[in-house]
Amino acid sequence: MISGGVWPAAVTPMTPEGAIDWPGLARLLAHFEAEGCTGVVLAGTNGEGPSLSAIEKRDLQRESQAMKGGLSVILGLATCSLSEAQWLASQAGKWGADGLLALPPFFFRSASEAGIEAWLLAVMDEASCPVLVYENPGACGVSLSTECLTRLAQHPMCGGLKDSSGATYRLDELRQIFSGSLFVGNETLLPQVRAAGWSGTISGCANAIPRWIVESWQDDVKHTLALPTIQALKAAPQPALNKALLHRMGVLPHPTVRLPLTPTDPEPIAAEIEAQLGPVFSPR
Repeated sequence: MISGGVWPAAVTPMTPEGAIDWPGLARLLAHFEAEGCTGVVLAGTNGEGPSLSAIEKRDLQRESQAMKGGLSVILGLATCSLSEAQWLASQAGKWGADGLLALPPFFFRSASEAGIEAWLLAVMDEASCPVLVYENPGACGVSLSTECLTRLAQHPMCGGLKDSSGATYRLDELRQIFSGSLFVGNETLLPQVRAAGWSGTISGCANAIPRWIVESWQDDVKHTLALPTIQALKAAPQPALNKALLHRMGVLPHPTVRLPLTPTDPEPIAAEIEAQLGPVFSPR
């Protein structure tokens, strides 16, 4: 089973030219470990996974092994190409991945649920490490039914679920369906999912405020204090803001994002957040 706790959905550090910044990745992973995170997800939504090639995803997973310290690593697939997803899934365990995050194919919005289910099962058939199903209707345009999720959960390589739907009414139902790990993507729901027996969070906000997310997962009072910041981060253009804030605090050398994303100014929201939580974005 994939370990519970807080897993930042890590941004992918990039040079001003848009190449992966390997020293920046090493600094970012060290930052997450120092802040108490369990592991990281690479090449996910916040990691600009759809903008990365299969080779870049491979390299992220392989190179992270020498940088991760005590962190575990999940590799995001984030592709509509079945052959690419199957290749990554088949090789990721050999590259040291502790798990995979499988976002359903998101381009063909007219695809049937049966087709999406078959796509995900075909990926699991080739997987070399546990696969988390990624329920993200905002990105994929479809919410998987209870019946579909139940069948996916029965695959021997299904390691659990990441749910970014925000649907609180399904918390107990999903806990009953999945015997593996359950992670929430919407950090505003941390107290509810912890009470429902979930495993933790794969968190975009943990890029900018990892210590606060770790403490929020453990303590409802800390979550109440952090909630306005969580809401502000989630409402902002991401991952551009997370990169800008990490650059502002000196963790990332550059705040570069790949087109079609564009940079954003961190100062207004940084000032708002620091008024709530203190100088969390000061240079280090």
